[in-house]
Amino acid sequence: MIVRRVVNTVYKSCTYLLIEDQRTWIVDCGDVDRLLPLVQGQLCGVLLTHAHFDHIYGLNTLLSLYPSLPVVTNEYGLNGLNSDKLNFSRYYGDPFVLDSADNVRLVQDGEQIPLFADIDARAVFTPGHSPDCITWIAGDAVFTGDSYIPGVKTVTNIPHSDKELAAHSEAVIRELSMERLLYPGHAPESVPPGLLISED
Repeated sequence: MIVRRVVNTVYKSCTYLLIEDQRTWIVDCGDVDRLLPLVQGQLCGVLLTHAHFDHIYGLNTLLSLYPSLPVVTNEYGLNGLNSDKLNFSRYYGDPFVLDSADNVRLVQDGEQIPLFADIDARAVFTPGHSPDCITWIAGDAVFTGDSYIPGVKTVTNIPHSDKELAAHSEAVIRELSMERLLYPGHAPESVPPGLLISED
């Protein structure tokens, strides 16, 4: 599996493209015009790490181009997609609500989503930064969203965040990340030695 990264224009959030056998999955969705040239073959779906605006703002544009594309999140994430208050977009001056809830596929903690012939993505719920946070494990890759960004303290001073849950989730992610590649939800300014970060 090849992983490509797009650093988006909104708060340097990251979109990742997972590519194998002419099939592409996306983790989070920001600047659609920048991610589309990296898609190889069939675009299969979007895995959301959480439904804050800077990780979802490209979804309506993407779904206008791919109307049947599944968007995978949990029940809390669906609530965020349907509320510009919960996803904070109203405070960015660019209110966002998902155009079509029919595209949303809900997952449970630990559920596996088939990506490619030999790789599934496992949803590990890691709340704290937000109740809907999901860390995705796919092969030797860990997509952490904002639940863990190396060298950056997890943000827990926003509505619906929880400092204790965030600390527990970070410990879970650190364990999951051992001997795996770590792909955080934002481009960190610096990475502590010993942590595995890869763009390719």
